[in-house]
Amino acid sequence: MRLESFWKENKKALLSYMMVGYPDYKASLEAFRILLKEGTDILEIGFPFSDPVADGPTIQYAHEIALRNGIKSEHVFELSSTLRKEFPERPFLLMTYYNPIFKMGHENFCKRAKDAGIDGFIVPDLPPEEGGELKKVCSSLGLSLVFLASPTSTERRLRLICENSDHMVYFVSLTGTTGARESIPLERLREKLNIYRHVCKKPVVVGFGISKAEQTREVTKLADGVVVGSHFVKLSGDKNFEELKRSVREIKQALVE
Repeated sequence: MRLESFWKENKKALLSYMMVGYPDYKASLEAFRILLKEGTDILEIGFPFSDPVADGPTIQYAHEIALRNGIKSEHVFELSSTLRKEFPERPFLLMTYYNPIFKMGHENFCKRAKDAGIDGFIVPDLPPEEGGELKKVCSSLGLSLVFLASPTSTERRLRLICENSDHMVYFVSLTGTTGARESIPLERLREKLNIYRHVCKKPVVVGFGISKAEQTREVTKLADGVVVGSHFVKLSGDKNFEELKRSVREIKQALVE
């Protein structure tokens, strides 16, 4: 499995998120290619949804425009298939809300995703207590299901998330929604990740609010990787591809310094 193989290399990871179909399908495909060519370790493929409750204004708008552009599941899987042929070794995670999975049916959705080169899912509105059915199907197909932890997660809950999450845990850096921030609450994050390390041995990546190389340097002293989403999505939405290239390179460099 690509995700498992990556973590065995014991490297710090850049996880990059982009929305399929924003600002249009062709531009989003170009943006995804830039993310991968410039150093993204694990790709997060955004599946447009009408009620993205965990997302801030930038990604909410990307959902809205992608849906307005008529993007459906077949377009998401088509894009993933295209990228899989070009980047056969890179792990792909589909970031989707639970409703599209439920609507299509767990087995049908998971099989189509796997056929399209997807390695697993991040489902921000699915807690581990309610993820049993999806996890069972994912396990049978060799797909990962990654759960989210947050600054409000207790030690007991971190243990539960760890037990149910495959290959890694996605740790939300702050309460609230996604979006670039000027600063990350590092002291609180350090305290929580110390507790996490005590109860869980799986790699942990930190997302929400990260958009700069300096933030990346600080966060990866504590965690195994960073997730960058809104910052990259905004550059793609503006079709500012040269700046997107520069920004991915800069953040990737901060991981290895």
